[in-house]
Amino acid sequence: MLSVRIRRLGSDVSLPEYQTPGAAGFDLAASEDISVQPGTVALVPTGLVVETPRGYFLGIFARSSTPLKRGLMVANGVGVVDADYCGQRDEVKIAVLNFTDAPVHVTAGDRLAQGLFIPVARAEWHETAGDLRDGSRGGFGATG
Repeated sequence: MLSVRIRRLGSDVSLPEYQTPGAAGFDLAASEDISVQPGTVALVPTGLVVETPRGYFLGIFARSSTPLKRGLMVANGVGVVDADYCGQRDEVKIAVLNFTDAPVHVTAGDRLAQGLFIPVARAEWHETAGDLRDGSRGGFGATG
């Protein structure tokens, strides 16, 4: 189990929670009321600063119910919070896109996303002028 340091930016901010013993991700909730206008992206504050362990990143994914029940999706597909994003003002925020035709109202405490700590492999690049492998698959869509 990972040991993760976290700081609440307000006493009324709830800590992330795993909702079931088998849950892969922990829920992240809004820390304040916000309205997301149709077709726009908004940053929903969580009121949390998380010190992601070295060698990991915090991935922010939509909860499965968020698009269905609210009409919101994580705007960039997956939010990536790096291990060095944990300064005094480095609040974790959830970028959401309202894909409906009406404003979506989010209330403090609403669980919108889930977080997972995912290991990171860093690359060491070795440039070559020659082919990387023999043959070619033919480009995008070549197998289907």
